[in-house]
Amino acid sequence: MATKKPATYHCPATRWSLDDLVAALWQQRQQRLSRSSIWRILEEADLKPHRSVYWLNSHDPDFEAKAQTICQLYLQALRFYQEGRLVICADEKTGMQILQRCFPTQPVQPGKPEKREYEYIRHGVRALLASFVVPTGQLVWNLGQTRTSADWAAHLANVVHQLPAMQRYDWVVDNLNTHWSLDVCRLVAAWCDLPLAPKALEHGVQRRAFLSDPTHKHVFHFTPTHGSWLNQVELWFSVLARRFLKRGDYASAHDFDTHLSDYLEVYNTHHAHPYRWTYTGQPLVRATPFSQTRRQQRQGRAWFSARPKPFERAYYPPRPYKRSPTSLVANL
Repeated sequence: MATKKPATYHCPATRWSLDDLVAALWQQRQQRLSRSSIWRILEEADLKPHRSVYWLNSHDPDFEAKAQTICQLYLQALRFYQEGRLVICADEKTGMQILQRCFPTQPVQPGKPEKREYEYIRHGVRALLASFVVPTGQLVWNLGQTRTSADWAAHLANVVHQLPAMQRYDWVVDNLNTHWSLDVCRLVAAWCDLPLAPKALEHGVQRRAFLSDPTHKHVFHFTPTHGSWLNQVELWFSVLARRFLKRGDYASAHDFDTHLSDYLEVYNTHHAHPYRWTYTGQPLVRATPFSQTRRQQRQGRAWFSARPKPFERAYYPPRPYKRSPTSLVANL
């Protein structure tokens, strides 16, 4: 019952609750089960019907082939780098709001979290064009107010200018129209000493085919439709949002630009590292529940055998998620 929609059992709710399951069991099967019993059954089966996450289905017919090609670039990026071939992930972070809180933020205190003022003043937005060098973790960026095709071509030229000369460059980008514009085609033709015929590149399909030609020195690999998560620079953008943008408080656009440039410089100097990519592009047969992962087992919070007996839990309790202050002071 928990794996089906509540409407199947004439329940008007859109998701199951323990009370709804109790009532549905009595109406359908004339069985009396308490809320705690149902909770234990769901816990044993690793079912969480009260939870829901978003999922975006890719309708690209060549999804697996494109994903496998990109993943092979990631898995062999270090060897390619030693052979003179560089893998780069490029994308833009748009709509970064420059916010100034109307009143100062109250700092964290014992027993109280940091408090930010709800109201703010907007000082405009910025667009960050960034390229993530896969084998080294370094970042090359351009910061501006727009992200036109000319801005994107200028960013690609800046990346090639700052990085060492290589025999080949593999660019991983998504399907945004500025990524396969005529300006980018002109730039790649100049880099590869190729003649450019604008009439032969009037349509997007022709431009993407030109940029994806494996015989060129600069080869572009486009992620599948609804598959931009295969671009590693998206991982770095999530770090940027958590570490810099989320609690930002800036008095002006110039203040924002200065702080962001400082953050990026510090990141490249002290924190840049390649990501450990484990997805190979093969379709996942079965998703492993979080309660059965090796990480949980190492922390002593999950058992891969049958559910432990009460005496086992008493003698071998799982380690707590948070260490007590006394143990922390003892280790100082």
